[in-house]
Amino acid sequence: MARTLTTAALLIMGTLAGPAPAAAYVAGETHRTTEQPSAAVRDARHRATLRITIWYPAPNGTAVQTLALGPPGRPPTFEAGAVAAEAPFADEARRPVILLSHGYGGTARMMSWFAAPLAAAGYVVISVDHPGNNGVDPMTAAAEILSFERAEDLKRALAAVARDKLIGPHLDSARIGAAGFSAGGFTALLLGGARFDLARLEAFCTAHPDDGVCRPQLELAVTLADRERALKDPEIAAAAKRAPDDHSIPAVKAAFAMAPADVQGITPQSFEKMESLVWIVAGDADIVAPPATNAKVAAQLIPGAKLDMVPQAGHYAFLSTCTAAGLKVVPACAQATAQQEAHRLAIARALELFGRQIGPQ
Repeated sequence: MARTLTTAALLIMGTLAGPAPAAAYVAGETHRTTEQPSAAVRDARHRATLRITIWYPAPNGTAVQTLALGPPGRPPTFEAGAVAAEAPFADEARRPVILLSHGYGGTARMMSWFAAPLAAAGYVVISVDHPGNNGVDPMTAAAEILSFERAEDLKRALAAVARDKLIGPHLDSARIGAAGFSAGGFTALLLGGARFDLARLEAFCTAHPDDGVCRPQLELAVTLADRERALKDPEIAAAAKRAPDDHSIPAVKAAFAMAPADVQGITPQSFEKMESLVWIVAGDADIVAPPATNAKVAAQLIPGAKLDMVPQAGHYAFLSTCTAAGLKVVPACAQATAQQEAHRLAIARALELFGRQIGPQ
């Protein structure tokens, strides 16, 4: 069921709800690393290291620090919420887990605006900086081609965090959800059971080169010719053969996708067989991952899927909040229209979806 919410409706929702209820917890934040063999093919320096960020429920009243993101020594370009670094867990309870995937050229912490409220509601949120496709390291064509490996990154991160002596005992591995923005929304759908066909996406882009997902992106201008050249590399070509594999996690009972991209590369048959409950939120002004060929297609094919369209929201509305400096120097911020509405709706819908399917208690 697709719903387009007018700006007035969004404002009424906020007015009728009154002040937001006090969060049960404070969002703690910590970091880990693990080895991911497939990262070496995607990373510009061929490193196999996977960086992990974890948000979790910390005791209410714990001091928090605002996350201001941007180049060192310059005014911050994004505000990403507030967290309590290395705070203790609120209690000994085992918590449901959300695997969170950032967008093309983003970072785990760029999604803190979304992750911190989930942690404050009682979830453990696990994210990574996807190798070769993040805003910290040089980006590569290999990482774009091997986008399905993003799901494998989160599988690897979940396994590493589950083994961690401090964090592992707090995870309930039977209650897992997936979430993500843009390429991360695509990742969440793979984790929930969708299957990827690289040739299908290439055929779509050959036929529709002006579609937003097929054009060179702001973060890395990879053309179809660039992808063809990269696939001549034996390592990349060998890795690409794993694209049709099952990249899901059976325990994922719900998937939340914000402005999902690359939907044309997912087979319709796999969408129709998905058992995870799916909720999608997208902007009706999105020209990067146009809803007509992405969000709306997925919502129509996935059984029981729900779709909300945010009026006047561009693709990058689902980044962290752009600061005044960000609006001047970050090209994506020009397309980050209606951020407040997009953030509010995404958090509310995600809490509703995950609360219904996996927790938080």
